[in-house]
Amino acid sequence: MHTAAVALTALVALLHLGFLILEMFLWRTPRGRAVFGTTPEFAEQSAPLAANQGLYNGFLAAGLIWGLVAQEPTGPQARIFFLCCVVAAGLYGALTVSRRILHVQALPAAAALALTLAS
Repeated sequence: MHTAAVALTALVALLHLGFLILEMFLWRTPRGRAVFGTTPEFAEQSAPLAANQGLYNGFLAAGLIWGLVAQEPTGPQARIFFLCCVVAAGLYGALTVSRRILHVQALPAAAALALTLAS
């Protein structure tokens, strides 16, 4: 169970690194606009906000990676804390932006959190 918890946590970290790249660097591109369903005009106007979101996603990824490489007891504690942060952000995003965020962000983090707590 520990291996599954670590693997799923790593996946969540990779997802958030992907969000960072999409929001900070690809927001205005056709790929970024397709992922988020935005127009070129909206993408241009909202790019600073998206970059800010991307930075926060990078911090979440960094915290999860820290939790994966840190020794006991810090590593598991950091993973639990940052997975809780991801779940909270995913729930808020699902309520305020798109229900898709629940499936892409909150559920994988909740599963990794459950496995981490069980292991």
